[in-house]
Amino acid sequence: METLNAAAAREFFRKTYGCEPDVIGSAPGRVNLIGEHTDYNGGQVLPLAIDRRTYVAMKRRTDGGTSRLASETGTGTAEFDARSIERSGQWWDYVTGVFASFVPRKGALPQVQAVVTSNLPAGSGLSSSAALEMATSITLAKLADEERSLKDLALLSWQVETQFVGVSCGVMDQFASALGEKGRALHLWCDTLATEQVPMGQAVLIFDTNSPRSLRGSQFNIRQRECQEALALLRNRNPDLADLAAASPDEVRAAGLPDNLEKRALHVTEETRRVERLVAVLKETGQVDGDLLYQSHESLRTLYECSTPQLDWFVNESRKIHGVRGARLTGAGWGGCAIAVGDLDALSGAQPGLIANYKSKFGLDARTWLTSAEAGARVEVPGK
Repeated sequence: METLNAAAAREFFRKTYGCEPDVIGSAPGRVNLIGEHTDYNGGQVLPLAIDRRTYVAMKRRTDGGTSRLASETGTGTAEFDARSIERSGQWWDYVTGVFASFVPRKGALPQVQAVVTSNLPAGSGLSSSAALEMATSITLAKLADEERSLKDLALLSWQVETQFVGVSCGVMDQFASALGEKGRALHLWCDTLATEQVPMGQAVLIFDTNSPRSLRGSQFNIRQRECQEALALLRNRNPDLADLAAASPDEVRAAGLPDNLEKRALHVTEETRRVERLVAVLKETGQVDGDLLYQSHESLRTLYECSTPQLDWFVNESRKIHGVRGARLTGAGWGGCAIAVGDLDALSGAQPGLIANYKSKFGLDARTWLTSAEAGARVEVPGK
């Protein structure tokens, strides 16, 4: 894994602006152990924060200029008025959207100089957008001397994603990035926003298929609408149904839904129950039940239809590796990443062969790294 920390963000800020930042904040990406496409359907999820992070460094401007933003990835710079934000359709919407959504309790937001550094790959299903939103949120709150809880900042970041950027996602990514704890997975009820920390000490191998997708351009929003349509039809039979995840699989099968809507609804209702079972197993044994991960992937492949040949290949290959307990795609799908969970030595030893065989099969250079449950968003360098 590339070395990246607050010192690297500070150095890039110095090179860009010739001065020191006032505040540096960071937030991690996440992988989801289980509970895919349940979050925006009121279900349960079980993500964990990973050891790849995004850093945002900021300095308050006092010279009357507008705000400036630069990224170390070389994806362009932006100038904007922190007090009058317009959507651009560019990557910096995830940053400027925080300014647009952050209503200060006193005064006005400052104009800033800011930089972004990250070792979290974009478009791979590891919630790079949520990490950028959370890192911006926690940094801006500190710079503006605003006391905000991590949960409040997670909700603000989710508002940026859904209302400013325009991706109809649930709250899981922002909550995992904000509230992750080392050695713990985050059990989140997406209907009530209740959370609990669950022991999770096993190693996780992240396999980036290097076939990126953008949720703006994928079928993600289509699936979200299909779930809404399924819920509306189910409510014809059960008007008290709070959300799609609250329905039972038997209720879905008895409703006579159109085939595509029945498949989406069956995945959601069965997946949220798999989350409950995995949480119970982790609490009892501290070990992941791999069969639940494989069941989840198969449901995503056949019912939600969001897998790819590359993701399926990885899951099938993982089954053959001694010491791997389970595997599945993680994130929204349609490309991106998959995970395998198991023994650290087994996962470490499997990496070279997986990469070589994947290259031979698909002609793509996969990226892999080992991770475990890590800490969530934090202020790295506080303001004076």
